[in-house]
Amino acid sequence: MRRLCLASALVFMSVLAGCRASSPSKVERSVMGWTKHTVSVRNRSERNPLPPTANNIGSGKEAFSHYCVACHGMDGQNTGVPFAESMSPPVPSLNSSEVQSYTDGQLKWVIDNGIEPSGMPASKGILSDDEIWSMVLFIRHLPPAGSLGDPPMYSK
Repeated sequence: MRRLCLASALVFMSVLAGCRASSPSKVERSVMGWTKHTVSVRNRSERNPLPPTANNIGSGKEAFSHYCVACHGMDGQNTGVPFAESMSPPVPSLNSSEVQSYTDGQLKWVIDNGIEPSGMPASKGILSDDEIWSMVLFIRHLPPAGSLGDPPMYSK
C-alpha cells in the first residue's frame, strides 16, 4: 500500500512538472478581445463630454501622472516600468490597437471600475468624472514612447 501511494505521488508530480502555461492562441486572443469589447467592458455608447482641446488633454496628462504612471509609464506606453511585461497578463501599452479600439465610454468604464483580475484598479470615488474624461483624451493623444522619461519612482 505504501509503495502504491509513493508511486501515485511520483506519477502525479511528474504530470505536474510537465504542465506549463502557454501563450494564448490567435483564436483565444480573438475570442477574448471580442468578449471584452462587446460583453464585459460596458458603456460602449457613452460619449466624452469634453472636447479634445490642448487644455483638456493637458489636464488629462496631469491626472494620469498622479494615478496611472506607476504601471503605464509617463507616456502611457510602459516606458520605464520594470515589471510591465512580467505581469500576467502584461500591462498593455495604451497606444496599442487593443486599447485604442475601445470607445471613449468604455475607456472611462475601465478607469472607473478596473479590470479584475488583471491588476487594473478601480478609480471610482478617487478620480472625478472630469479627471477621467480628460485622461481618456490624453490616452487618445499619447506622446511618442519615451518622450516623457521614466516615472520618478523608477528613476535612479
